[in-house]
Formats: sequence, structure tokens, C-alpha cells
Amino acid sequence: MFLVTGITGKVGGATAKHLLAHGKKVRALVRNREKAAYWANQGVELVDGDWNDSAAIEHALKGVEGAFVMLPAIWTPSPDFKEARGVITNYVEALARALPPRVVALSSMGANRASGLGIITALSLLEQGFRDLTLPIAYVRAGGFFENFLYSLHIAQGGTLPVYYDPTDRKSTMVASDDVGAGIAALLTGPAWSGHRIIELGSMVSADDVATQLGEVLKVDVKAFAIPRAGWPTAFEQFGIPKGQTGPAEAMFDAVNSGWMALGVEGTEHVPGTTSARDVFAAARNATTAWFRG
Repeated sequence: MFLVTGITGKVGGATAKHLLAHGKKVRALVRNREKAAYWANQGVELVDGDWNDSAAIEHALKGVEGAFVMLPAIWTPSPDFKEARGVITNYVEALARALPPRVVALSSMGANRASGLGIITALSLLEQGFRDLTLPIAYVRAGGFFENFLYSLHIAQGGTLPVYYDPTDRKSTMVASDDVGAGIAALLTGPAWSGHRIIELGSMVSADDVATQLGEVLKVDVKAFAIPRAGWPTAFEQFGIPKGQTGPAEAMFDAVNSGWMALGVEGTEHVPGTTSARDVFAAARNATTAWFRG
């Protein structure tokens, strides 16, 4: 039995999918059973609770062979990241009591830094918070997700893909969520290890590369367009981030564009992605035709 947190999200769902495909039993900690009904139908054991309750986490960890843990994505964190700190404290307390045989934690490229990360600061805090745990822990530092470009598909049909990557030909670490799930499942079920290890997951890809591959799927010529830095706050507000609270999201992309968040950190392992942006876009096209309509 393996515990998966965040199962209704992309990475948690991908992890569960790969575990089930290998014949493993999966348990999920969920706040909303109705939202997780699909997974219950796949044979996943649902445990009520969430990452804000250390007792619930400990209960979900009981008897597992391994656990995948992650932080909730918060685009507008408090200045002191109290939301992430609270979840991390709950995880540490539960893991120290339950002592699962192995843990895999979702992190991010850049988590080796202590500042200048924007919203990724939460994941740096996660790694720091787990540092004193004596359990076998693997931190998966994933790159930026190809799935994030899906939000701009309706615009890309007109031939332009607006991005925050600048310059658009500069390569940075990107990955598909399915590859992250596959990597996590492999760590949970593969050879045992001792101590803490860090795995960088992803490949070097530019926004221009992504635009080209998207164009191949859409069958139109698509060019990446770097949103001017001064226009970032307004652009983020259009995605639902409240006015005046876009700073952490802006800082994250500043860190990517400056190379502050990158692959190749000393002492880490590296696993390249095998799923391309093209594969992600083609899968989205096959799943729905809505984003092809004007």
C-alpha cells in the first residue's frame, strides 16, 4: 500500500495512475470524497483528512510501504509563507511518528536556494523542514510543467503563444506531469535507499521549442511571444491572482529567466523527461476539441 497526497491534481493523479498500472495498492488522503470518486472507482482507498491535520496524515501513513507528499499550490502566499510552514510542520510530526519505509516529496528546481524564488520558496522550506528526519527521503525537483501552457491554447490558435520566458530561445527545465508521476512511482517501488537524495527531473527546453511543437499539433505556425515585464502583473491578474498579490509569481519567473533556478546542482541526480510538449498538447487535443473552437 502506498499513500498519495494530492491525488485529484496532476502530479498526484499521475503518480497514482502509474502505481495502479504496476499492480500496487494506493491510499489517498482526501478532503472531498466526491471529487475523488474517480479514484475510488479505480480501487484507491480514500482516507478523510488533509495536510492541515497531522493526526489525519499519521493515520493515512499507517502500514504503508511508502508515501508521496506534496504541498498545496498557493499562488498568493503570505509574506512569511505561513501556509506552507503549517503543512510542513504537520508532515514532519506525522512522518516522525509513523516512520514509513520511504518518502518521496515533490519539490522544484531552485529549491536549493534560500531566497529569490517567489512561490517556489515554499518548496525550499519543505526540503529544509524535512532535513532532520532520519527517514529515507527523495526530493523530486521538477522543472516547469508543459501543462501550464494549456491555458494559452485558445490564443495560440491565432499564431502567438504568450509566455513569461524571456528571451524565448533560452532553454530552461521543463517536464510533463506524467513523467513526474512515473518518476515518483519508480522511486516508491524501486530499490530501497538510505538517507536523503535529490533527483532533478526534466529536460532543457525553450519557449520557442514549445511554440513550435504546439504549432505542429494545431497545424498552424505558432511563435512564442515574451510578455513585457511591465505587463506581468496584469497578465497574472487575468489568471485570477488578485491585484497587488502577483509578486511571488513574478519573482518565480524572474528566477527562471535569470538562471537562478536551473539544473545541474552539485550532489543531485538527474532524470531527463521522456514526454515532449508535443505529446502533452496532442493528449489534450485528443481529450477534448473545445480548445480548437473560436
